[in-house]
Amino acid sequence: MKKSFRLFGFLLKSARTTVIFMVGAGVMAGLFSAAILAFVSHAVHRAGRVSTLLILGFVALALGKIITNAAAQLLLVRFSQTTILELSLSLCSKVVRAPLRAIERRGAASVLAVLTDDVASVTWAVQALPQLAMNAAVVSGCSAYLAYLSPRLFGCMVVVTILGAAAYRLLHTRAFARIYAARDARARLFDQFRGLTTGIKELMMHRGRRDAFILDEITPAASDFRAHNMAATTHYALAEAWIQTLYHSLIAMVIFVFPIASHPTQETLTGYVFAMLYMMSPLWSIISAFPVVSRGQVALTKIEELGVSLESDVAQLPAAEVPSALNAEQDVAPIRLSGIEFHYDTGDAGATTDRPFALGPLDFTLAPGELVFVVGGNGSGKSTFVKVLTGLYAPHHGTVAVGDAAVTDATREWYRDHFSVVFADCFLFSSLLGLTGADVDADARRYLELLQIDHKVSVRMGAHGREFSTIDLSTGQRKRLALVTAYLEDRPFYVFDEWAADQDPEYKHIFYSKLLPDLRARGKAVVVITHDDRYFHMGDRVVKLEDGRIVTWEPAPDLASEGRSVVIAGG
Repeated sequence: MKKSFRLFGFLLKSARTTVIFMVGAGVMAGLFSAAILAFVSHAVHRAGRVSTLLILGFVALALGKIITNAAAQLLLVRFSQTTILELSLSLCSKVVRAPLRAIERRGAASVLAVLTDDVASVTWAVQALPQLAMNAAVVSGCSAYLAYLSPRLFGCMVVVTILGAAAYRLLHTRAFARIYAARDARARLFDQFRGLTTGIKELMMHRGRRDAFILDEITPAASDFRAHNMAATTHYALAEAWIQTLYHSLIAMVIFVFPIASHPTQETLTGYVFAMLYMMSPLWSIISAFPVVSRGQVALTKIEELGVSLESDVAQLPAAEVPSALNAEQDVAPIRLSGIEFHYDTGDAGATTDRPFALGPLDFTLAPGELVFVVGGNGSGKSTFVKVLTGLYAPHHGTVAVGDAAVTDATREWYRDHFSVVFADCFLFSSLLGLTGADVDADARRYLELLQIDHKVSVRMGAHGREFSTIDLSTGQRKRLALVTAYLEDRPFYVFDEWAADQDPEYKHIFYSKLLPDLRARGKAVVVITHDDRYFHMGDRVVKLEDGRIVTWEPAPDLASEGRSVVIAGG
């Protein structure tokens, strides 16, 4: 019962006054419809005796129904679009403010399913509400009219209806459970679709893998989704068939049993048949709205689960603030990681079933004007180290400090604003979001020319600010464009995670011999995750990670001083 009113409670919480007016208009339209029924039934039995008052009464009722119906629809359009927009924006705001680990635990497919399918389902349920209220009012009004015609017969109908409703409730409950299961199956199928689109090249290159993916991954997920939907639809179909059987049984009782048992007047008998036939369309509309509303309730539950989960994670974070102990000079003080430990839970990304991966304990210092290379094999913890260093992950133990000020949950967002990062799996936005200033255009052109991509991309003014002319580029070109964005951010600390891995030798040369020294000369602190050992002599230190720990921390080797030649492609 509580779930049945969850959707209506959500709507009342969103805009109580608008919902009351909208539902009220629908109810009034339904009552006007019921009044028209009673009016027409009365007029038919006047045997052609028409008066001006009768005509004016009909016109007034008809206008009342038309006006209230239109008002309900107009309020619906305004309310539903506003509510869904606010719901979507609220969810997006919670997603970007939640800790990264909370998003990763939820999974991208689950979050996307909520933002797309669930929001759409709530939209359809919201749009069904005024029509549902209107039809319920019609049925209620007609029931009141029937009670007026014959209280005794109406009492019998109520008893039969209650018995039928109990059976309907059972079928509806089973259908609702199936809808809930179908929603979870839909999220799993969505995850497989994501794998299909992102891994299409790998699938096309291996027929066995492609066939197995379709047979063993997509087919079971789609079949599961189909089975739950079919079961839910079947239960609703049986429920509808049961209601139709009950309804026609009531009509048969009125026509064949009622005249023998009570000897009603012709007007009463005609009124009952007329009213019950008039109720048929609104009644079927109410029944057909149940699956839509049920899916909306399930979707709202999933939205609330995601929202509450993310909100609880966000609520645990104090309001963002800037450390009062840091002034403008200390704002670029060294970063110190002391006794840092971070671990994944069993089953998390980055963990194995038997031994979850753990980073640390480790100590690390990064000073302004310093260039540090970080190396290590696959699974050594480089990516996790980057996320802890940049504030995306909060360490479980240890301290991250800027100067003498320790980074806390309240200052973590401020801390992240000190970094420009190009991740190994970086995402490229088409717009230069958050970048303002008179020098942005000139700097962008300069960096595009330096990275030899100005013949492909330019910066222009779009509808919402500066944007790249295109991002339809190769992987290497997209990473160069991401590097341009990082440079334009002009922050104190830079982190490049395997940036050069997808670049041609000439662009590696530009990156290591021009861009990195330029950043260091400007007082920037730079961390580069790389395997390009031929360039290590250009840095200040080389840090090696192994099994989540720093095993080597030494000055960058001067290969030339050791008598070995240094060959820089393109040099």
